[in-house]
Amino acid sequence: MNKNNYHTHTTRCYHASGKDEEYVKAAIKAGIKELGFSDHTPWHYDSSFKATMRMPESQLDDYIESIRYLKEKYKDQISILIGLECEYFERYMPWLEKMLKDKQIDYIILGNHYYETDELHQYFGSPVNEYYLKAYVDHCIKAIDTGLYSYIAHPDLVYYDKDSKLYQEEMSRLCAYAKEKDMPLEFNLLGFMSGRHYPNESFWKIASKYKNKAIIGFDAHSPDALLKDDIYQQAFNYLSSLDVELIDTIKTLKK
Repeated sequence: MNKNNYHTHTTRCYHASGKDEEYVKAAIKAGIKELGFSDHTPWHYDSSFKATMRMPESQLDDYIESIRYLKEKYKDQISILIGLECEYFERYMPWLEKMLKDKQIDYIILGNHYYETDELHQYFGSPVNEYYLKAYVDHCIKAIDTGLYSYIAHPDLVYYDKDSKLYQEEMSRLCAYAKEKDMPLEFNLLGFMSGRHYPNESFWKIASKYKNKAIIGFDAHSPDALLKDDIYQQAFNYLSSLDVELIDTIKTLKK
């Protein structure tokens, strides 16, 4: 397998560090064959809401131009793709689809962070009740049905008692649907390395039961994150011990 990464952020999201080119240089040093940038997408809000964890619309063109420049500059050393990490915000999906075509984005990954829209401030990664646990899975399923997303980033981000019967049922619903629709699930190295509640063993036992496709995502917020080969190898070995299909490439958007 090639060591590829399609989950890479930039400083435009307000919580990452390092220059775009530094990520590329780090990826080359790490032996990564294909690097996908997937910073948090802007959304065209109906309200005056200003997000603090994603790039504003005004920076999208700069983001694209910067990566296109690096793609050309380093074309003989590494393959580079232009992507975005996007939620499924139903009310804003028409805008997203048009933007993806207009800007010729290569791919998007599903980062299911917020219920309906971040304007409502209901974050799935904080402790949630039964209603939001089910809503999280519903959002994922609706996103899968769009045919737009290449994989589900940190599919176990939703914060609920992982040993409960309801968690097992809802994550089984998600994994079963992902298997049916051939949607890969990401094993998130940022969460793995920093001891977050994801990725968790309960979820990945369910993914193993359904024989899901799995992809490793660095979720890099700094260039040096791409150099954590020991963490990558630990994740690779763990996934290899499960009954999942480990993949290293993704489907891109039709243009």
